[in-house]
Amino acid sequence: MREIGGYIELDSYRLPMLHEGAIALNCGRNALAWLLRARRIKKLWIPKFICDSVTEVCTREGVAWAFYSVGWDFLPAQELTPGEDEWVYFVNYYSQFDNSRIAALIGKYRRVIVDQAQSYFQPPLPGVDTLYTCRKYFGVADGAFLYTDSVLGEELPQDESFERMRFLLGRYERTAAEFYGEYAANNELFYTEPIKRMSRLTANLLHGIDYAFVKARREENYRTLHRALGGINGLALSDQPGSFMYPLLLENGAAIRKKLQQEKIYIPTLWPDVFGWCGEADTEYKLAANILPLPIDQRYDADDMRILAAAVKEA
Repeated sequence: MREIGGYIELDSYRLPMLHEGAIALNCGRNALAWLLRARRIKKLWIPKFICDSVTEVCTREGVAWAFYSVGWDFLPAQELTPGEDEWVYFVNYYSQFDNSRIAALIGKYRRVIVDQAQSYFQPPLPGVDTLYTCRKYFGVADGAFLYTDSVLGEELPQDESFERMRFLLGRYERTAAEFYGEYAANNELFYTEPIKRMSRLTANLLHGIDYAFVKARREENYRTLHRALGGINGLALSDQPGSFMYPLLLENGAAIRKKLQQEKIYIPTLWPDVFGWCGEADTEYKLAANILPLPIDQRYDADDMRILAAAVKEA
């Protein structure tokens, strides 16, 4: 029977949760694994501008894959010719593509998986396989949502997250550097995790978020940075709802990233695996090396963005 009494655990939150109607899974990699199995995909066309998590899932699931190139606009830079049982994996980089542009791609290639890991607040197109990742946007250790009409037909265990929360709790009260090792170890964990249903803990935390505030704050911070840095940005950006980060492309972005780190401003290299499968002359190599994904998330306000912009200009 259910326990009654004893000490009080974490409160149960009851705010509306974004993507409530989607399939709730333990991570984005396994949302892709679900689709590879359920759709019986034989081959996946993947952008070179990506991390190895996608190729690793394909290898794990016995699915062939092929790279395609992207241009400075993040769109496919070559004509793709997917055959039967072959699908195209499309990433909405930095929330830059609205649904009308995504719909145009789907109209062209038909069998498309849309990766919205960097556009959490953008609704899915009806009938389009679309995945979202929670931990890029919020303080959770795992979690993903999948929109699909495909049926996996497997009994899935439920994940548990309580043992993976220490780096988040520690980062809340101390510094990021002190818990970075545990954060990195948590990321590595998902290379081998099987498909599971989202943990009760992660789902509960997602029910406690003020999504309207998060979306508005991200948009305000994005616009503050764009006003300050848009004139030196090598990318032509569109203003999309609740963006992930502000991508600032500079010719010497890699060097500036190192200078900013010395000022305790940590700007990630989001796709370091690109350096292994692309040459320095490739567009994807230059994008990975020189885009500075500047944080615009809900922890910060306009004053923080002005300080960040000034630090970038100084560097």
